Amino acid sequence: MNSFKTFEDIEAWQKARELNKQIYKISNLGSFKKDFSLKDQIRRASVSIISNIAEGFERDGRKEFIQFLSIAKGSAGEVRSLLFVAIDNDYIEKEEFKTLYANANEIGKMIGGLINYLRSSYIKGSKF
Repeated sequence: MNSFKTFEDIEAWQKARELNKQIYKISNLGSFKKDFSLKDQIRRASVSIISNIAEGFERDGRKEFIQFLSIAKGSAGEVRSLLFVAIDNDYIEKEEFKTLYANANEIGKMIGGLINYLRSSYIKGSKF
């Protein structure tokens, strides 16, 4: 596991940032941009991934970091679920779906790996 000094150093955050850019771009096209509730929900879910990684890291405590990472992981799952809604309504093409789904899935796995690492680590954070 690579060490990191800032949340920006966390590879899962970096990949989630890229996913967020892709979600914003794709949800601003065609019929997708007119479905305001779905567009808003998928954007909020993708923002939640990067936001919760950052907030958890900045809390300076291992247990809180794990808690926020769990929320971020859940948001990655929410993005995957909402991508099904998007493809089922013909808002995105099959290849776009596959790429975005794979990216969100990879991010979820990376966050899960970080959670497992932190659970078995002796790192406490500056709060403790």
